[in-house]
Amino acid sequence: MEDKFVIWGRNPVIEALKAGRSLEKILIAHDTHLPKELVKLAEKKKIKVQRVPRRKVEEVAGTKKTQGVVALVSPVDYVDDSSLIEQVVQNGGVVLVMDHITDPQNVGNMIRTAEVLGVEGVVIPRERSSPINEVVVKASTGAVFHIPISKVGSLRQFLEKFKKKGGWVVSVEKGGKPIHKISFPFPLAVVLGSEGKGVSKSVLEASDLTATIPMKGKITSLNVSSAAAIALWEIAKQKWVDN
Repeated sequence: MEDKFVIWGRNPVIEALKAGRSLEKILIAHDTHLPKELVKLAEKKKIKVQRVPRRKVEEVAGTKKTQGVVALVSPVDYVDDSSLIEQVVQNGGVVLVMDHITDPQNVGNMIRTAEVLGVEGVVIPRERSSPINEVVVKASTGAVFHIPISKVGSLRQFLEKFKKKGGWVVSVEKGGKPIHKISFPFPLAVVLGSEGKGVSKSVLEASDLTATIPMKGKITSLNVSSAAAIALWEIAKQKWVDN
């Protein structure tokens, strides 16, 4: 496996889009004219195009011969969110929802935990979220290749769609019921929020339950990947007992 998942140059990026390669995002240097064909294809495929300094483009590509364009290639093929919902609901399973988590180490650790504990899939937002890159792959110890991952425009819309199909939503956040005292309903979407802001307001409003990890120490917060491990283990125990 390559260490870097990148394609640079206008035509190679356009051809990658035409071929349906999974791209995380496309970076275009500020001083480069936007190729119309590239922008149209990116819009059609719902791939983010971001303007950045030329230095950043060259740094990511590892070369100056970029023509001002570099694409981050995803090491995984994303699954359609409707298919994922169908699978989770059919199996009475669990889906992990990452609410704008930007640290790739945390994202990788959480995917690893989810895969180990039998979670059916992972959902991440297109915006303000770590791309699935080489850091995530390494932190997950390859778990990204064994669990379906879906990328969505709106987490709120995904959760509403999941609920309409019979799913339940729990957010792991302060101010809720102690997690060890909750009898969890399945199929279940488990939401964990960003390191700084926690679960976003719109997602909390879409949740059926708020689960809180009780804390006895002087430090009153956990790293998000540690919180995910604790929450998913509590939920997995109930799932395994039921089965």
